[in-house]
Amino acid sequence: MAAVGSLVNSLACLWRQQCARTCLPHLFVCISFTGSILKATGLVPESYFSNSRNVLNLYFVKISWGWTIVLLLPFIFYSNLYNRSHTFVLRRLTSLLVATFIWYTCTETFFYIEDITGSCYESDTMQVIHGDITTKAACKKAGFIWDGFDISGHSFILTYSSLVIVEEMVPMLHIPQSDRNIRLDCLYIALNAIVAIWIWMFGCTSVYFHDIVDKVIGTLCGILVWYVTYVVWYPMPFSPGLPPQQKQHA
Repeated sequence: MAAVGSLVNSLACLWRQQCARTCLPHLFVCISFTGSILKATGLVPESYFSNSRNVLNLYFVKISWGWTIVLLLPFIFYSNLYNRSHTFVLRRLTSLLVATFIWYTCTETFFYIEDITGSCYESDTMQVIHGDITTKAACKKAGFIWDGFDISGHSFILTYSSLVIVEEMVPMLHIPQSDRNIRLDCLYIALNAIVAIWIWMFGCTSVYFHDIVDKVIGTLCGILVWYVTYVVWYPMPFSPGLPPQQKQHA
């Protein structure tokens, strides 16, 4: 118990540094550009993480939005309930509905763009084209190769999920240790661990996969939808609202 509380205090101390939160979007852009340059120059050798079947990709990134919702749902409920009403908590939980709608809409749009801009080829030589196959799913099912404008869904979701989680973790910076419980502390630690995994896997995506344009567009889309919701819309009255800030916990 004491060790858990100490770890939570250390993590909260890190996120209390304003630059740790405000610089996160810039960090993703820098990693995307730097990783893409390293990929283009071939300076980074292949590793366990250059294989898309690595454990973190299969069991975390592939279902990243599931991890985000499963951890944030109870965390928002318990952390936002401190000194606040159940009505406020229910309003705040609608932010997850908004975020899920954004995630679904963006990823489906990326798939649609890849379908309408691509073609199906018999091999990676791109010489024999199958014009009768018009979607990536059908092309893959037939055992062929689809080549289209593939905006990086990984870059998008890892950026967006990280920024949302960091925003929603803010209440823990102001809840006294005496008012926390082991359940809330463990959720907070798990969310920090997920953010660390997302940043690491974002770096691996930047170094090993996709073209620079695909990654940069995916990253910027993640930052844009975070900015539109948490910076522009949520401070307004008719919105899910922002997580409780320090003055609200006082």
